[in-house]
Amino acid sequence: MAEPGAPRLRVDVGGGLTLKNPVIAASGTFGYGVEFAGVTDLAALGAIVVKGLSLEPSAGHPAPRLVETAAGMMNAIGLQNIGVRAFVETKLPRLRASGTAVVANFWGNVPEEYGEVAGRLSEAEGIAALEVNISSPNKREWGRIIATDPQLTREVVRAARRSSRLPLWVKLSPNVTDVTVFARIAEEEGADAVCLINTLVGMAIDLDRRRPILANRTGGLSGPAIKPVALRMVHDTVRAVRIPVIGIGGITTGDDALEFLLVGARAVQIGTASFVDPTATARIARELAQGLAARGVADIGDWIGTLDDP
Repeated sequence: MAEPGAPRLRVDVGGGLTLKNPVIAASGTFGYGVEFAGVTDLAALGAIVVKGLSLEPSAGHPAPRLVETAAGMMNAIGLQNIGVRAFVETKLPRLRASGTAVVANFWGNVPEEYGEVAGRLSEAEGIAALEVNISSPNKREWGRIIATDPQLTREVVRAARRSSRLPLWVKLSPNVTDVTVFARIAEEEGADAVCLINTLVGMAIDLDRRRPILANRTGGLSGPAIKPVALRMVHDTVRAVRIPVIGIGGITTGDDALEFLLVGARAVQIGTASFVDPTATARIARELAQGLAARGVADIGDWIGTLDDP
């Protein structure tokens, strides 16, 4: 329950879905959600996006799969997961009990597979929305990052949309010249919101071994280092589409989140910060509310998209 005088934080994120606040745990950084139940208050979050699910279990890439970098980290996990069936049977019931909206991030290797996974997830009780992952930089099986190919992006979003009536979010890649092109395609194909950004492709080198540190050679860069890039891309995308934009990238404080909301994001996802501080999501939600109150903002709707933008 909100404290007396606290700002109103409810946000509409499209497709008929309203969240109690705009702070969301990002996919791939919060496990299946239930792992964090003992260290942070899941009920304090607007939503939890579970790690990317595939039709069958996936082992991901061999180690080393993580490396710390200046102002961030790189990962090449490769979308390891237990598969849709195991998630629905063993994780979802406990996660649903938190009372926080559950968003299922998912992927496939071809458009038809995306549609099949979307259909199966839509049959499960307690999933509030689906997030289409077409932007991982670590799936060589795709041949390329799907969200850098306009036609393939269109085919995947179309397949997912045809298979589900749940609110559909599309997670976009920063590894493009103009992300708004892909946001418009997602909108045209029926997406209810777009989420950006996913990680930037990077590389780290072991000088003594004269080899890449990551077994996958390259990985996805995340953390504070990418925040300026993410903020600019969210700003541009908000002005290019009519559907809600959810901001992701380098958010570690309530003020960081407020910046994304000010440029027009309806909500934000917290990722790498959870590795540094497992309580980061709930803390950022508190700090965001405090930041609004300190600025005399009684309703978050009076803050979102109000950037003085010459």
